[in-house]
Amino acid sequence: MQDAQNIMHGEDYFVVRGDFEKDETPVKLTCSVQKGQRKRFKRDEKEYERLADHIGHFPSVIISPSDADLIREGSEERRKFMDLVISIDDRRYLQDLLDYNKALAQRNNLLKYFSENRTHDEVQLSIWNEKLSGYGKRIHATRKTFFEEFRPIFQSLQSEVSQGKDQADIVYRSQLNDGDMLNLLQGKAQEERMRLHTLVGTHKDDMLMTIDGHPVKKFGSQGQQKSFLIALKLAKFQFIMKKTGVKPLLLLDDIFDKIDDERVAYLVKLVSNDTFGQIFITDTSQERLDRILADSGIPYECIAMNPVNAVLVTN
Repeated sequence: MQDAQNIMHGEDYFVVRGDFEKDETPVKLTCSVQKGQRKRFKRDEKEYERLADHIGHFPSVIISPSDADLIREGSEERRKFMDLVISIDDRRYLQDLLDYNKALAQRNNLLKYFSENRTHDEVQLSIWNEKLSGYGKRIHATRKTFFEEFRPIFQSLQSEVSQGKDQADIVYRSQLNDGDMLNLLQGKAQEERMRLHTLVGTHKDDMLMTIDGHPVKKFGSQGQQKSFLIALKLAKFQFIMKKTGVKPLLLLDDIFDKIDDERVAYLVKLVSNDTFGQIFITDTSQERLDRILADSGIPYECIAMNPVNAVLVTN
């Protein structure tokens, strides 16, 4: 959904405001969207020059039904996931991503220009090959290191969430695992001239997700897929906390559907330990929320927003 689609009918804009505290200092954040204009984000009434400057300062992790896109959609969704997690604490990586995407667009435009004008300039193309390869090598190395750290965190949490019933795994897939990017680009030169876009690079990377050695997309049940995604997001929480020393806000948004009561109770117990801080849980059934949390013995505050109900759990 585009941000502008959240504007109420008959209105021109919406504003979301939040009061936070970081290092015992109060901070006011404001996000506004007006029809026909870009999103504006302010910290203490001062607008960020780039939205990227806000990344990592107030981390949050959201577990919601839309997480299913990580399984059912294409590789772009999974790259976004890893990029967002890494960028929380790695500014150079974020800049490499921005520079890589600019170079990729320029190279693709050049390939189209060659085709439209029936010309070819190997020297000009080699300049963009070098640029793209340089950024790509660093992105690949960072993602590879990320998976080495993130994978065991995920596997441990997935085992907990599934109570040892499933053996899940995530594997980093990249063309650069098999060779130098510059050489790979040169090997695809003829095919790229016909297809008019770049066929090699970290923009093709993916994350292979399996349960018991089989693709979770094809062979995982709805319950298994949901447990897999919950573990993936909780691993994101722990990874961010490890890197930044800050506990992200955790939002569990309507996640109890398609999970049996045993797993629900276990999940609530899991996120109520000292590892997690402030937690928001939303559900369309206040009765279900009250029952689950009452059984867990966790103190909470209920905020009714019919038809959605939310609770705030502060550990």
